[in-house]
Amino acid sequence: MKENEELIISGVDIYKSPIKLKEPFVISLGPLTHAQNVVVVIHTNKGISGFGECSPFMTINGESMETGFIVGQYLAKALKGKNALDIAGCTSTMTKTIYANYSIKSAFDIALYDIVSQHAGLPLYKFLGGSKTKSIYTDYTVSIGNPQKMVQDAIKIKEQGFTVIKIKLGESKEADIERIRLIREAIGMELPMRIDANQGWKTEEAAEILQAMKQYNIQLCEEPILREEFMELPRIKQMSPIPIMTDESCCNSYDAKRLNKLNACDFFNIKLGKSGGIFEALKIIDIAKQNNTQIQIGGFLESRLAFTASAHLALTSDLIIHYDFDTPLMFVEDPVVGGIVYGENGKVSLPETPGLGARMEDDYLSKLEKTSI
Repeated sequence: MKENEELIISGVDIYKSPIKLKEPFVISLGPLTHAQNVVVVIHTNKGISGFGECSPFMTINGESMETGFIVGQYLAKALKGKNALDIAGCTSTMTKTIYANYSIKSAFDIALYDIVSQHAGLPLYKFLGGSKTKSIYTDYTVSIGNPQKMVQDAIKIKEQGFTVIKIKLGESKEADIERIRLIREAIGMELPMRIDANQGWKTEEAAEILQAMKQYNIQLCEEPILREEFMELPRIKQMSPIPIMTDESCCNSYDAKRLNKLNACDFFNIKLGKSGGIFEALKIIDIAKQNNTQIQIGGFLESRLAFTASAHLALTSDLIIHYDFDTPLMFVEDPVVGGIVYGENGKVSLPETPGLGARMEDDYLSKLEKTSI
């Protein structure tokens, strides 16, 4: 990229993109029947357009498809006329326009990185300094619910060849321990499992639950307690035989710095919809290097479009060792052209085309509610 070169943002299209799930996705914070997403397309004066997407999650980032659609219009008006190649400047503009709203900001961020890496003629992971020196395998998630249904879902996931199963928990000590016992009884002990309480456990009993689960070959536990109780995480981490991963309590680089100083966790879970996109996610990765904190790249209910951005990011650091990219497999339809491809045993392959390498089908977009700035 030449110094002082410009690629001016000439317009932005924003779409509401609700997609039905094959069956309800249930966590301790509640059930979801649809991915209520927002798609952003940023156009430039030289014909390069970038695609981005977010999946607002009301109970985690306080946003919805409707709020993202409205706030996205504020962001589009602020960015119009700006240089799309100036990622830092565009990020600063969005920050000054409105506080937080990191989910919708992430859709703009992804679209901007799509533009700048297309302009550079490089796949996004190469533009970010990454390389294909490792393989990416996604886990697959079992929703919380009836224990027998969870057992059957776990058996099915094992039979499909996924290398890791993720189990949603967070109801109560007794119920969750019994869920894990029954699942292990059904699938055996060899296949690794990850558990995610989504803040569902009481602080005073979280360590007891984790102690009781140590016999079940659990790789890690995500967000065991309320995000506001993060000061208790160091104590839980010290007492737990299972590594602790922060999710809802680790949204941006400021959270990551705080958690590092507290020695509060073994893993960060980076989601573009929490960080506001790739620009801030790269800062979290730099902070993780200071304590050698390992990382999972995850997401909400984005389609393959946004998860393609996450997969590009996943190739930028050896500290990134876990991948939670399964939700597009839960959709009843797949409107994405290009992008990541799911292979045998949950292996994820990335495109080599310049930019993100993914876009939404024109026919799909033509059916959605849209606004243009």
